[in-house]
Amino acid sequence: MTAVAEAPTSIPIVAEPLLLDATVNAVSNGLMMCETKARCVSISSVPNQDTGLLTGVIGVHGKVSGFVTVNMSERFGIAAVEGLLQEKYGELSSQVVDGVGEITNIIVGGIKSALSGTKWSFSNITVPSVIVGKGYQIAYAKGLDFLSISFENDDPEAIMLEDRLMQVSISLLRL
Repeated sequence: MTAVAEAPTSIPIVAEPLLLDATVNAVSNGLMMCETKARCVSISSVPNQDTGLLTGVIGVHGKVSGFVTVNMSERFGIAAVEGLLQEKYGELSSQVVDGVGEITNIIVGGIKSALSGTKWSFSNITVPSVIVGKGYQIAYAKGLDFLSISFENDDPEAIMLEDRLMQVSISLLRL
């Protein structure tokens, strides 16, 4: 069974409800730990081009195999890590990069818990890796199921939309 969400252009987007709910709830709970929040602003069944500077990546394996990416702007990442660690950094540092890896781990752990016992469950996850930079591309194998969700932070001082965005993408192969 799939859920259909109405996109802003009224084109129906088909999304697996278990994956969608698990991801939205994991992001909400994870960001609560970071003393911030963001609202879901788009859902896609194809991978999006990640526009943020920081991308956490975790591989997953169980009934499915694949990976989850958590992409965010530098501003979003710094603010979230500051909330999580209760430290002021103000700029990109090794602690912020490590913190983005931990936020990725928290979100993937929430997704893992929510999907436990379902056809999408995975029991193993890798150590998070963090890509710092823009302009990379991920080549996806054929046959994967995708879900990409964009979230917007309510940061009133972030003038540019890209500074308020975080994308969580899931690419899974059912085994």
